Amino acid sequence: MDVSVQSYAGYRAEERPRSFTLNGHAYEVHEILDRWFGPDHCYFKVRADDGSTYLLKYDTAADVWTLEVMVK
Repeated sequence: MDVSVQSYAGYRAEERPRSFTLNGHAYEVHEILDRWFGPDHCYFKVRADDGSTYLLKYDTAADVWTLEVMVK
């Protein structure tokens, strides 16, 4: 599922998500629970301001964010 993600870009581009928009609703990332990196992607398990947990994937080669999983 495509999602629009606003991220903090430090010394590495798209380092971590700060907020995202899904189905027209904006969510603030309150906590990054976990993160892991592959050769061409990054995963971020985050808790948003609605209390739900989301797994966001950033494809570094394509410069595209997707929502992989949402747990209410």
